[in-house]
Amino acid sequence: MFQEVLYTSARIFVAYFLLLSLTRIMGRKMISQITFFDFVVGVIVGSVAANISVSQQNPVLSGVTVLVVLALITVTIDSSNIKSIFTRKLTNSEPVTVVENGKIIAENLKRTRLPLDNLMMLLREKNTFNIADVEFAIFETDGKLSVLKKSQKQPITPSDLNISTAYAGLTKDIIIDGKVMDENLKDANLDREWLIQKLRYSNFNSIEEVFYAGLDTSGNLYISSKNRTKEKEGQHGIE
Repeated sequence: MFQEVLYTSARIFVAYFLLLSLTRIMGRKMISQITFFDFVVGVIVGSVAANISVSQQNPVLSGVTVLVVLALITVTIDSSNIKSIFTRKLTNSEPVTVVENGKIIAENLKRTRLPLDNLMMLLREKNTFNIADVEFAIFETDGKLSVLKKSQKQPITPSDLNISTAYAGLTKDIIIDGKVMDENLKDANLDREWLIQKLRYSNFNSIEEVFYAGLDTSGNLYISSKNRTKEKEGQHGIE
């Protein structure tokens, strides 16, 4: 009994860290950005990893070999996709225009097997309720719809009114869960002494009291304290 538990635990350990290593090698993609090909590979990899963990009939080496070969194939194809348009089209297909100048391209809907009802739903998700307002709608390889509205239907921006705006870049993480991100602080040409003075000005006695602090491009420091009290049920109105 103990040997069986130990053996199964060892198989799970091998499968987990092998899967972690191979997925890091294969690269990262947001779940919403994976193509059908990526999805199929992910299902196969998950199935093989589960087989390594729980199946006593199949040798661990066979499962490891399958995962390694799959990872090599995936890395090779991804590298080819970067260099070759033909490979990209072969593995991931290509974007298809389904609406042009306010007119639905029925032939492309049939080609992508996209029902008209689904097209209308995808347009509504982009806050577009009138097809006549659409200049281009492109059905992407990941199943999403990119929509470009006609120029007269697009919202007015400051540049349309010749209004200059201040630069707004990314907020730098300065403190996360009571720990200072020294690299970001240094990149902003600031030091801990400046940070401590800012915290004291905001009535914080130590860095450990801060849950998060972020510095925007205007030099403003946003600070959020750690919650020391137990949250009451329904306190924030979303439970």
